[in-house]
Amino acid sequence: MPAFAILLVLVVLTVLMTVKVVPQQKAYVLERLGKFYAVLQPGINFIIPFFDRVAYKYNLKEAAIDIPEQICITRDNVQVRMDGVIFIQVIDPKKAAYGISDYTFAVIQLAQTTMRSEIGKLDLDKTFEERMLINRAVVDSIDEAAIGWGVKVLRYEIKNITPPQSVLIAMEKQMQAERERRSVILQSDGEKQAAINVAEGQKQKVVLESEALRLRQINEAEGEAAAIRSVAEATAESIRLVAEAIQLDGGIEAVQLKVAENYVEQFGKLAKEGNTLILPANLADVGSLIATALTVVKSEQKK
Repeated sequence: MPAFAILLVLVVLTVLMTVKVVPQQKAYVLERLGKFYAVLQPGINFIIPFFDRVAYKYNLKEAAIDIPEQICITRDNVQVRMDGVIFIQVIDPKKAAYGISDYTFAVIQLAQTTMRSEIGKLDLDKTFEERMLINRAVVDSIDEAAIGWGVKVLRYEIKNITPPQSVLIAMEKQMQAERERRSVILQSDGEKQAAINVAEGQKQKVVLESEALRLRQINEAEGEAAAIRSVAEATAESIRLVAEAIQLDGGIEAVQLKVAENYVEQFGKLAKEGNTLILPANLADVGSLIATALTVVKSEQKK
């Protein structure tokens, strides 16, 4: 009975050693008698106990690896501290197992050396602007070297770029000066625009005032012309009516009477307004004046 139990245990162990279950997104490198034999795919795989063994296990998922901080020197001889993160994926388990002893260490070292080389080509100011260029250069460099490692570099990202404290202070002063310069420019542009707007407003005001004055003068002139025309028409009409009245019976006598009345009225006013009164040398001249006026009226009537 104990022998049967031992045999049963050996059978179970043999079965367990024969069956290998590989999880999804995993890869097992199988060696037979110390030599590469196959890469076990996800699922159930059968091996020969004591002859086959799983030498390496790899995760086929994308992995993120931190690149430690290091000191880089720019082209203008400024030391900056930089670190980053790189994303890689094992695409060939056989090459990853036998192409290099530690692909993770190799990727980190190559990323650091490439980053130092790329930073040395740029000035300090450009290092902040050319992040994408540095990232692409690191990816291309590692991809070229990792062909035989069975590893694919997906992307690289710089996390921090830290210049010395003195450089940070100088950059802060430079940025402050730039902000002040922009502020002065914006203020001067605003004042310039305001002055232009005021001048334009004054110009439009003068134009409108001159236009209003011109229209007013035109209206006044037209009004005065209309008034003169109306007075002239009224005078002409009154003269016409007087002329027509003279042509009627008794018209001459009415004119004679009117002239005499006006003469006496004006002579009376002259006597009232002053202490000194100038009289004609001969009062008979009054009659001669009236006679002269009647002669003119008659001569016009005959025409």
